[in-house]
Amino acid sequence: MQQFLYKKPLPGSREMLSNDIDEGVNTARSLAISVFLLLLISSVLEFTAYSFPLYVIGSCIAISTFGSSAATFIRYRKKLQILSEKESDEEHEECLLPSSIVLLGIGIITAYIAAIWITHWQGIGVSSNMIFFLAVIGSVTGALFESIPSKIDNNISVPLGSGMAMWMFSSFGYSVPVQEMFLALIFSLVLGYLAYKTKIADISALLGAALLGVLVIVFSEIFWFILLLTFFILGGAFTKYKYKYKESIGLAQSEGGVRSYENVFSNSTAALMLAILYGIYPQYSELIIFAYLGTVATATGDTLASEIGTTAQSQPIMITTLKPAAAGVDGAVTVLGEIAALLGAMVIGILPVIFGKVDSIIPVILITTAGGFLGTNVDSLLGATLQKRGMLSNSGVNFVATFAGAAISAILYLIFIF
Repeated sequence: MQQFLYKKPLPGSREMLSNDIDEGVNTARSLAISVFLLLLISSVLEFTAYSFPLYVIGSCIAISTFGSSAATFIRYRKKLQILSEKESDEEHEECLLPSSIVLLGIGIITAYIAAIWITHWQGIGVSSNMIFFLAVIGSVTGALFESIPSKIDNNISVPLGSGMAMWMFSSFGYSVPVQEMFLALIFSLVLGYLAYKTKIADISALLGAALLGVLVIVFSEIFWFILLLTFFILGGAFTKYKYKYKESIGLAQSEGGVRSYENVFSNSTAALMLAILYGIYPQYSELIIFAYLGTVATATGDTLASEIGTTAQSQPIMITTLKPAAAGVDGAVTVLGEIAALLGAMVIGILPVIFGKVDSIIPVILITTAGGFLGTNVDSLLGATLQKRGMLSNSGVNFVATFAGAAISAILYLIFIF
């Protein structure tokens, strides 16, 4: 008889219906607040030299309503399936991936339609390439925010996040043909999905990498993304290197080595900014390329130094005092870790040579390797000082160090080549 006892609200019951109504009211309230804030920003900017186009606001509303609603429907169907199978009623990650993809697809379509309709209604000339470009950026950003666990209602984070992203890129006046944007999106999503299936990345990292890939490819070229992809592959592979040993001594990457959006952006924001600058300021392309190589080399060198260096049998030393330190302590380095950093940075320097992207072979390899190696040690220095004092997190240290690596390679270029 126990199986017939009432334990929790069943699908379609009055109690569940009441809960759904309350949730719907909260959703409408949050969305109304988001729309109000976007319109307020647009109104305030009218008194400045900047503007927040109405078609951008319409697009992010479309993403939040149609895209998020479709994603919620997919998750709800999955939840009903879980309940019917008498499993846990927690949302499994398997149902989050299809819902995020649905949000992305429906969001792009509805955002594009909304923007086309609003620009036609206002009688303003905005190219279809620009509208599709912004629809993709806004939808990927919205799906990313929706995938990140947060106490903030998705109907606030999704429209505001996608709206700010679309506004920022609309102000650049930069766009690419629809087919090129579409191929960049598919290419980035496929690679992100492979990383997800091989347990290198979670869903937020998948979407973060997709956003990163799309922007890097359209503002520069696919080779730039290949460099970043090399970093992600090497980082993911060496995270698994002697994982059980690292886990036994408490130095393994958390979550079984699966990386999140935080790992993606802390190591790749500098690269993303440089790729965007490359597209906007082509006259400084050579300087930006060297800086880009330096930042990717730093991210690669630092990851390999951490993942390989922690397996060293030799005694680590503190980078600031050169005194013996415990393994895994912020700022502790090993000879093995330094060698791994040097080789990892060198790999990034060799890739442009292999792909025929540079003429000065030796200077490119040396400057990239030096920028990556020194940037990695800047990371260790920051770990021993600011991170140890609680002024920076590990992600913050990675963020600053990758900019330092870019700056070092750029300065070396200006001294020895420019």
